Amino acid sequence: MDYKTVSLSDQVFEHLESDILSGRYERGEVITEMQLCAELGVSRTPIREALRRLFQEHLIEDTPRGTVVLGITPRDFQDMSEIRLRIEELAVRGFVANAGDDSLKALNEAVDFQEFYLSRGDIDQLKALDGRFHEIIYAGCGSMILKDTLSPLHKKIQQYRRNALRTPDRAAHSVKEHREILQAIQARDADLAAERMNQHIQNALARGLGNGEEA
Repeated sequence: MDYKTVSLSDQVFEHLESDILSGRYERGEVITEMQLCAELGVSRTPIREALRRLFQEHLIEDTPRGTVVLGITPRDFQDMSEIRLRIEELAVRGFVANAGDDSLKALNEAVDFQEFYLSRGDIDQLKALDGRFHEIIYAGCGSMILKDTLSPLHKKIQQYRRNALRTPDRAAHSVKEHREILQAIQARDADLAAERMNQHIQNALARGLGNGEEA
């Protein structure tokens, strides 16, 4: 048996979750089993299983109009950012204490590639590398609890992360902040790395909500 094979219901769930989190399905949009079956070319069974899991994730809800997309609201984004402000500092401090040469190299490469794609105006690559930067820190912080808490939060705010990178000014500020966090980590200055990470999250909140074009 191939334990690496992802089941059809898992694939459908991941596809629909991504479409909701990216904003392809907008908040308030009604979705139906028949519609999703037609779009994805699958039977109702994996669709129903995927919808059940999306209900559990509070990404959809039942209403008199039918199944409605909730997605991640601005208030959700603010709450998630508040959580990140309180515990991502612990992750970056753990990374400073625990990260080896390979992790530092990977983090440096992520920022190098961000600067490259910034020069090309490639927002999709910038968003992917933004995720890569933070995931390297989560993975190298020495705490599976912190990683398992922060990784899902960062995944769920992808629509706001894209908004935070939407203009050249916003993207440039975000990449610059990553470079500054990296420099503090390379200097093994945990206090400075934590301070810069907190400021980065605050700025990302403002940019994600469309506030402070130059934040």
